[in-house]
Amino acid sequence: MKELESIISSFEKAKILVVGDVVLDEFVWGDVSRISPEAPVPIVAVRKETFALGGAANVAANIQSLGGRVFVASVTGDDINARRLKEEFAAKGISIEGLMVDSQRPTTLKTRIIAHSQQVVRVDRELVKDIDREIVQRILKYILSLIEEMDILIISDYSKGVVTPGLLGKIISLTRKKGILTIVDPKIKNYLNYKGVNIITPNQSEAAFMTKREIETEEDLFEVGQEILSVLGCIAVLITRGESGMSLFEESGTITHIPTVAHHVYDVTGAGDTVVGVLALALAAGAGVVEASTLANYAAGIVVGEVGTATVTQEELRQAIRGPRLDIDAYHRVTPSRIKDLLGQ
Repeated sequence: MKELESIISSFEKAKILVVGDVVLDEFVWGDVSRISPEAPVPIVAVRKETFALGGAANVAANIQSLGGRVFVASVTGDDINARRLKEEFAAKGISIEGLMVDSQRPTTLKTRIIAHSQQVVRVDRELVKDIDREIVQRILKYILSLIEEMDILIISDYSKGVVTPGLLGKIISLTRKKGILTIVDPKIKNYLNYKGVNIITPNQSEAAFMTKREIETEEDLFEVGQEILSVLGCIAVLITRGESGMSLFEESGTITHIPTVAHHVYDVTGAGDTVVGVLALALAAGAGVVEASTLANYAAGIVVGEVGTATVTQEELRQAIRGPRLDIDAYHRVTPSRIKDLLGQ
């Protein structure tokens, strides 16, 4: 296996296109010292407000932060939040050329009110509706203008309307024709539309919903992972499992359990974005899928230790893998024959 640090050093070579729902994350930071006399809710005395890139935009921000070249195809409204979103893109040096404006839609805004490092409430302002054909065609035109240069295409589906069945089908057909790896961070309602993608990264809850199964035992997990592989025709399924780490299912039938490296979990906001971004970077840099998943696991362990939407730098990732190190060879790897034994087949 290539050394993990060597893979990180090759991130700069990666060119990745992210297609999906961009979000503007707003954080209202304050303190609570009393309960409202009007209702049993806390009164938050606001100290400051900040903005960050969320959704597909956060995937792009993580790739950029780690040194990769990233391009984004998505939709915004024609409003103040679109301008704020573009300012955040500009501050990180990410092109806004692929952000299509639809004046009939609001820019998706998620407002989180945080007091004493704890989220009190979240308020979403959005329109959950498929984008129209004209916008789809503009996105496809942008994708076609870049696709020959890309190493990997990420579909970041937040189910706000950008990843329509028609657009998804054309992207999968195009990437398969061009031999470009496609990774999906999914939403359950679009499950069957992902047929033909190469890698999918659901969390455990999403994986359970996709297959209409409960995951209570290791055997349940095996069955769910194998079913997603089979139904979608993927080369790999990476199920993120919170404090239980990650489980990687490969088309060969091998399963690799990757233990968590997070020491403290303060906020899981955007952790999935970090996982798919680092996974794509590592694969584009020449890593195998186990190595890429390992780096994604380390990166997720960093961002969940911070409050709010966070990104990772190369130096932070290097420091993480230099710490208490996971021994890849010691991972619990399950062979196809062992799976049959476990499932009693």
